[in-house]
Amino acid sequence: MLWYHISEVCLCSIAIPVYPQLAGYAADALLGFPISCQGTGCRSPKMGVFLLPPNQYLALTGAGIDGVKIAKKAFVLPFQKVTRISITPFDFSLQLQAMTIEKLSFALPAVFTIGPSDDLHALVKYATLLTGGRDGTKASGQSHVQDIVKGIIEGETRVIVSGLTMEEIFRERQIFKQKVIQNVQEELSQFGLKIYNANVKELQDSPGNQYFSSLAQKAHESAINTARVDVAEARMKGEIGEKEKQGLTKQQISKIEAETSIRETERKKEKAAAEADFTNKQTELDRDIKLARISAARAAEARDAELQKDVEAKRAATELERLRATDVSKAMAKRETEKEAADAKFYTQNRDADAKYYTKNKEIEAAYLQATRAAEANYFAREKEAQSNLITRKLEAEGISALAKSYAELGQALGGSDALLKYLMLEKGTYGELARANAEAIKGLQPKINVWTTGPAGEGGAGDPSAAIRNIFQTLPPLFSTIEDQTGIRPPNWIAQVPQTNGGPAEKQVAAAARGN
Repeated sequence: MLWYHISEVCLCSIAIPVYPQLAGYAADALLGFPISCQGTGCRSPKMGVFLLPPNQYLALTGAGIDGVKIAKKAFVLPFQKVTRISITPFDFSLQLQAMTIEKLSFALPAVFTIGPSDDLHALVKYATLLTGGRDGTKASGQSHVQDIVKGIIEGETRVIVSGLTMEEIFRERQIFKQKVIQNVQEELSQFGLKIYNANVKELQDSPGNQYFSSLAQKAHESAINTARVDVAEARMKGEIGEKEKQGLTKQQISKIEAETSIRETERKKEKAAAEADFTNKQTELDRDIKLARISAARAAEARDAELQKDVEAKRAATELERLRATDVSKAMAKRETEKEAADAKFYTQNRDADAKYYTKNKEIEAAYLQATRAAEANYFAREKEAQSNLITRKLEAEGISALAKSYAELGQALGGSDALLKYLMLEKGTYGELARANAEAIKGLQPKINVWTTGPAGEGGAGDPSAAIRNIFQTLPPLFSTIEDQTGIRPPNWIAQVPQTNGGPAEKQVAAAARGN
């Protein structure tokens, strides 16, 4: 077992028994209290176990450590140095003089909350760069850190302000704040510092500048003028509202009085209608009473007449009984006999009618059955005929298909469809029929064929100067003659008029002469 007895002694007087197998045990796992030398003039290295509060870290350098080691607790060995680092943020206030893009200078008071970042890599940077003084001695306080932070904040803030107008800084205060924090944080990150908060106070005039005071005076005067306008407008609205309320009051009073008059008129009208209705009801009641009295009197008279009638009826019945015993009995017997005969005749006629109806009904049923059977037979015959036609068409189609195949083979044997067509026309006698049809078509026709020679008479005629005129006169008469022969139409007299001769029209003579030539 390993036992430690640690007291406040220096290395020269400490005695710690250690087993050889535990010689490589990690010192950071040891817990205890710091050990310092109390001896006078002892220059032995100090060692001990350091335990820190939550807001502090240890920065260790020296033997066995490459660079800087950051830890919350550590056992400091001889030839090692330890420095405590507090990560508690601190407030840093500054009064910055800056100038906008409009060449307006102003004072920017701000308070920044800055501290070392709670990150091992950032703490290494902070311990390496900011835990000592410029001359290598141990720094006391945060003055050197504040100087560095002040320079960074002033530089970055001036850069941002120089690219903005005064109105943009006022209007976009939050964006301006974010830009300052972002740019300053980028520079502070290389020192292991972090901005926790930045509070930009109200902008102030720099010495010799009255910009903000002028704006405040302008806003003050504008507020006063606005207040005056608001007061005047409120007074106007009050007076207008008062008059409107007075007018509305009068209107409501007039409206209520008019409605009251209308209601009174309606009530009078309803009263008159009620009185008229009451009078009508009273008249109807009087009439009903009179009618009831008359009805009662008439009912009494009718009842008296009925009673009198009953008396007369009783008397007539008595007389009838008396007569029935004598003459009426004969008539009654005769009537009963005739009634029996009529009933017998009616029964006979009824039975005859039933027999005729039954016979007619059976005839109709027989005719319907016969028509139904005939229709079924006709349908069956048509169905069979349709099936027969279908089979015939199928067989014809098969025959045509076989014939088409044979024609195709014959066409291939003859050398093509043209040769096959000519062969079939020869076989069927088509050419002979065509010849006979053409002969029949022109049979009985008497065509008139005219042959004209209108050229020059000889070789020497080509150079005759009168050849053109002669050709015209040689051409027109045959043309007119041909038109007349073929169509029976004569040319008008104004075109050409040749006197008649003994031999006939001059045109015909000229045409005959031309034919002779």
